Amino acid sequence: MTLWERIQVFLEAAGERTLGALMEAMRERRERRDAAIFSIALIALSAKMAKADGIVTDDEVEAFSDFFTYPPEEASKVQMIYSLAQEDVAGFDMYARQVGDLFRDEPVVLEDVLDCMFYVALADGVLHPNEMDLLRQAAAAFHLSKAVWRRVKASHIGADKEDPYAVLGLPDDVSEEELKNAFRGLVKENHPDTLIARGVPENLVKISERRMAAINAAYEMVKAERATD
Repeated sequence: MTLWERIQVFLEAAGERTLGALMEAMRERRERRDAAIFSIALIALSAKMAKADGIVTDDEVEAFSDFFTYPPEEASKVQMIYSLAQEDVAGFDMYARQVGDLFRDEPVVLEDVLDCMFYVALADGVLHPNEMDLLRQAAAAFHLSKAVWRRVKASHIGADKEDPYAVLGLPDDVSEEELKNAFRGLVKENHPDTLIARGVPENLVKISERRMAAINAAYEMVKAERATD
């Protein structure tokens, strides 16, 4: 069954009524490494994010389709999920918590979702305070660590504005061996093949590029700092 056929199964199970019904259908039919559930969760939360500053701009909608590409014949499915999310009166936090519950055993997948949401928030070139608040809410609802939050934020705002040790999730007195091992682990965790293996659709694996840039920058900053000590 293709990604889009699986998404259609969820839409039919929910009766295409409400976002809440769709979320419940996903919960009941959840399978590990399910790219369809990842995609639906991302579309729904991105739609909520796009309304965070009070208006959905063309830039924000276009930005979503830029990094979440889909065949023209599947546009109706994406639009259905997007519309359900935008029309639903329930708060963002409730759905963020539901998504967090869906992937509670796979925090790295939730990091991927948060990363994609940053793309939507920054689509118009401005990170509105309301959007930043929702991103923080999502990170809290997903139970992501401070290191993950700093790493994802640094990949979009700039690693130079963050403590490089915090980006890597390490204390500043970490040994050289521990530093290297942690870096290698992050590189492996964010490799495109690893993202696909954990259920991230192939068309979204480029989200790892900026994250890896932030990880590399933090690692180089730590090495440069230690070289001068």
